[in-house]
Order: sequence, then C-alpha cells, then structure tokens
Amino acid sequence: MAKKATKRDIPYAEAIGQLEQILAKLRSGELSVNELADAVKRAKELIDICREQLTKTAADLKDIINQ
Repeated sequence: MAKKATKRDIPYAEAIGQLEQILAKLRSGELSVNELADAVKRAKELIDICREQLTKTAADLKDIINQ
C-alpha cells in the first residue's frame, strides 16, 4: 500500500521554495493580520522539515565517510 503524502513529505527544495514565498509575502506586507499566524505556523513547519532532512543527510554522509 502506498504511503499517504502529508505536509511533511515534501522535498527539501520544495520546502525552501515555499519558505521563500512566505518570506516574500511577509517582506512585501502582502499578508493580512488574519493570514499572518497561519503563514508563520507554516514557515515553522517548513523549517522543521528542512532541519530534519538536513540532519538525516548529515548522518548519512557521516556513515558513508566512516565506512
């Protein structure tokens, strides 16, 4: 059975792209006060996704180098 995709199952590059879009909206003042909390929450989720993927990649590289 195929694993159901979640908001956390996105590639690193896509997460970075979404973060850049959120930052651009924040910088431009494009977000309303009502949208701000949701945008910050999503940005935190994306940062966590990137951090997890970078940590895993670093561990994988360390294992490869130490073989």
